[in-house]
Amino acid sequence: MQLPRWWELGDPCAWTGQGRGTRRMSPATTGTFLLTVYTIFSKVHSDRNVYPSAGVLFVHVLEREYFKGEFPPYPKPGEISNDPITFNTNLMGYPDRPGWLRYIQRTPYSDGVLYGSPTAENVGKPTIIEITAYNRRTFETARHNLIINIMSAEDFPLPYQAEFFIKNMNVEEMLASEVLGDFLGAVKNVWQPERLNAINITSALDRGGRVPLPINDMKEGVYVMVGADVPFSSCLREVENPQNQLRCIQEMEPVITCDKKFRTQFYIDWCKISLVDKTKQVSTYQEVIRGEGILPDGGEYKPPSDSLKSRDYYTDFLITLAVPSAVALVLFLILAYIMCCRREGVEKRNMQTPDIQLVHHSAIQKSTKELRDMSKNREIAWPLSTLPVFHPVTGEIIPPLHTDSYESTNMPLMQTQQNLQHQTQIPQQQTTGKWYP
Repeated sequence: MQLPRWWELGDPCAWTGQGRGTRRMSPATTGTFLLTVYTIFSKVHSDRNVYPSAGVLFVHVLEREYFKGEFPPYPKPGEISNDPITFNTNLMGYPDRPGWLRYIQRTPYSDGVLYGSPTAENVGKPTIIEITAYNRRTFETARHNLIINIMSAEDFPLPYQAEFFIKNMNVEEMLASEVLGDFLGAVKNVWQPERLNAINITSALDRGGRVPLPINDMKEGVYVMVGADVPFSSCLREVENPQNQLRCIQEMEPVITCDKKFRTQFYIDWCKISLVDKTKQVSTYQEVIRGEGILPDGGEYKPPSDSLKSRDYYTDFLITLAVPSAVALVLFLILAYIMCCRREGVEKRNMQTPDIQLVHHSAIQKSTKELRDMSKNREIAWPLSTLPVFHPVTGEIIPPLHTDSYESTNMPLMQTQQNLQHQTQIPQQQTTGKWYP
């Protein structure tokens, strides 16, 4: 099936799309030359068939106005409905879209756009996209099917492809037929090809770009890839000059003579332009040279047979369990011999210990025992270890000062010199100088 020529830039009355809702091309794209572009723009219809070409940009607009008629008229008569509507698109039977197809909708009050570049692998395979519209005010839904029949293009792929990065555009703005037509007309003026196709459009966010700050109406940027049948012009080749390459490394804007033809509407980052010449690309397949790090070919894989011989695991079980148990038993016996049979005993220890150390230790044990017994009952008599044994001056043995009826809980642990009987006053040495009675 021959694909019709939708865009004839030589005709100022050229139309894009097919069926209802077609759009007129901008007069800025007209000229004295003839340009055939196979980009398809279509409007949403229920269970509609579209016929994009492989390797050519495909754009399908999901209009909110069309889907408003699918929902009950809850607004009052004569009232203009502006319900928020969002869309969900997926391949029939799958939760997501095909890899080549993208979808964007900025807000629930803007139209949705399906766009992408079909691949040659999908030629001849109908792709059914389920489109579900959600009314965020009434929670009503409407579903339609879009049948995409991908066709092969006779002039695909175009050998010379250039990808431009436009800084002052968002992807949905660039997908508009008028804007894209203006851009292709500017490229046509600086390239002068016979055939020029829009191959693909990609948002800078899909290439790892950052979301711009919401100031000064900043844009995220968009990549536009176009293909032509003639080599690149000298203007496009100026990007490869050493001077411009050096300016790009220094983050300076390169000097391009044809930039003024784009500057009126499109701000192109010439440092990010990509020129691909498919006529000079060689096959990347190389014969594998076996060497270090490459295993030799082992032939075909031969799985084991289904009839496997039975194996006795009793010996393995004994080795696994008996050997660690025997080692543990030997270690236990050695430890038991060291702890029980190698002890010297208390008597041998006392014989090797000096008598004064034994007496001191015995006194500490006796005092500790008395304190522990005293803590159990505070009404018992004072322990002997807390009472004075002899008079500090005369050396006489002093009996206990308290009687049995004395409250022992108020008795201090150590007796002061004033509490001692027969205490001898020791005269104090007088200091020299005047004495006052």
